[in-house]
Amino acid sequence: MPIFHRDVKSSNIVLDHNYTAKVSDFGVSRLVPMDQNQMSTLVQGTFGYLDPEYFRTGHLTTKSVVYSFGIVLLEFLTGEKPVSSKRSQDDANLALYFISHLKGDHLEEILEENVRKEDSIEQLQDVAKLAMNCLRLSGERRSTMKNVVQELLRISGSSQNACMDENEEVIEASLSRNTSFPSDGSPNSS
Repeated sequence: MPIFHRDVKSSNIVLDHNYTAKVSDFGVSRLVPMDQNQMSTLVQGTFGYLDPEYFRTGHLTTKSVVYSFGIVLLEFLTGEKPVSSKRSQDDANLALYFISHLKGDHLEEILEENVRKEDSIEQLQDVAKLAMNCLRLSGERRSTMKNVVQELLRISGSSQNACMDENEEVIEASLSRNTSFPSDGSPNSS
């Protein structure tokens, strides 16, 4: 039976000895019947990572975790916390802070120093665009988690693209067992 994690955040993503990311802490997760891709539930999760649509409606969907993962991407890009009183009141929310800088074409200004040094600006712009896709207010307009993974592999130029094709059934089974992501593979357009 699929599981909605409900609390994807950076501190719940751990690395194993091979640096493979694993999602942990399923304390507030919910089992979901196989034929459903959303459920109504009491809103739970960590402030700053919560999908605004889920927060507003109480309807948890397979795309709610995509929003949360978008916040995790922003944390990696900027080195900032999801909510911070160190930023101005208008910029306290990391998603809004990031979006305003990206729209103003000021991505490089908010990138964490080591990230800026480590990667090409083209790759960082691609990751920023992916994060923006994950942060769309309408869950229907967000990519599936499967597409997010594929895009990250494409951006990194990873040879894992071939491995992903070979092991797609294993990946799909793992994703649906651990976090209930859809397997339709179709990106949502803007």
